[in-house]
Amino acid sequence: MAQITKETIIGDILDIDETTAPIFLSIGMHCLGCPASRGETIEQACMVHGVNADELVEKLNAHIGNK
Repeated sequence: MAQITKETIIGDILDIDETTAPIFLSIGMHCLGCPASRGETIEQACMVHGVNADELVEKLNAHIGNK
């Protein structure tokens, strides 16, 4: 699997591993079903939600890597 980066599209991550959804929800990204949010990069979504993109990328890669 490719490494998730700040430029990775949220919809692509959810398609790869739907069990990442709770990670997004836990940081306030409750709009995962919205077509616009699925097309955003991690960095774009983090700017809107006031979340550190590097920390989110680290969490997502750790989650996927533990499978």
